[in-house]
Amino acid sequence: SVLIFGSDSSSGANQIALVIGTVLATIVGIKNGHSWKVIERNIVSGISTALPAIMILFSVGSLIGMWMLSGTVPTMIYYGLLLLDPAIFYPASCLLCAITALSIGSSWTVAGTLGIGLIGVAAGMGISIEITAGAIISGAYFGDKMSPLSDTTNLAPAVTGIDIFTHIRYMTWTTAPSFVIALIGFTLVGLYSSAEGDDSGLAETLAALTANFEINVLMLVPVVVVVYLAAKKVPAIASILAGVLVGLITALIFQRPAVAALVSDPELGNGLAMAKALWTVLFDGYSADTGNESLDSLLSRGGMSSMLTTVWLILTAMCFGAALEQAGILERLVRVLVGYAKSVGALISTTLATSFGVNVLAADQYIAIVVPGRMFADAYQERGLHQKVLARTL
Repeated sequence: SVLIFGSDSSSGANQIALVIGTVLATIVGIKNGHSWKVIERNIVSGISTALPAIMILFSVGSLIGMWMLSGTVPTMIYYGLLLLDPAIFYPASCLLCAITALSIGSSWTVAGTLGIGLIGVAAGMGISIEITAGAIISGAYFGDKMSPLSDTTNLAPAVTGIDIFTHIRYMTWTTAPSFVIALIGFTLVGLYSSAEGDDSGLAETLAALTANFEINVLMLVPVVVVVYLAAKKVPAIASILAGVLVGLITALIFQRPAVAALVSDPELGNGLAMAKALWTVLFDGYSADTGNESLDSLLSRGGMSSMLTTVWLILTAMCFGAALEQAGILERLVRVLVGYAKSVGALISTTLATSFGVNVLAADQYIAIVVPGRMFADAYQERGLHQKVLARTL
């Protein structure tokens, strides 16, 4: 799949590879004495474990689209860009990418859009673009990892059967210290760096944001609501849908020009046309037209439809893992691997190495979560380890 389709393999080719793998594993299972009905039942059971994550992902798609339209994400970006003084440019870039990735749940998107813009600003200021790239990647992956909107952050607890907020809180013990160390490093480097050039690109981005959105702290209310509900341990889907609703109300109150710009059906009348615009954002995402190409790429996203490829990949990966499990292939692999893991530390190291190896071979992080997750679940339980340890390791 990767050899033929390259970087586009996760858009459909890997799903077909997983289906082929599932068929082969099923053949092995039947050869080993399992009936088709038993294998099918296990596959359906495997898919069911991912359904909560899939429901969250569809809700997240709507949330992202609505937070773009409501000005919530543009406001976060705007205030973040104001911090980009040359003396603190590296840590500020890292923090900005972390906050943005936390708000949209995508490291690749942040690195490929906002990150490119920050590289341009760094070049204009005459500071190191290599260190800037490191700061961008560090922030983007930290934000993605800790975001309840991230697909992989939802998938790991779904595979291991724990709550997403439990997973995020437990990851903090390892992720927060590493992020703080990175920020200290970028700060020290920045203090001993000198800047040359200008930041006209930054000014253009700020102007584009203020021209197309109402920017003020009230736009951050949807974020506060979701964070508050998460802190109160309200179920993830309910918290996210509440964020969608508050974002929709915020858009209607503060971003009516932006909503009106999406209205293209005058025959419906103003009220129904506005409803259609909001409805479209919920299922198909927000499409920005600020005149700034990089900014448009960053803001044009969301909608339930944006999650379909990810959901497709998760479903086929769960089928593949379930078929491997029922055929006895996972048990055979785990028996060999766990045989060398005499201690808890060795078991965790083995899980890390397996996930890393699967990711390298399959070039896909979803498969690298699902397959090792199903492989090592029983081993962690037998050692008396909570499944949140497995989720964090994955």
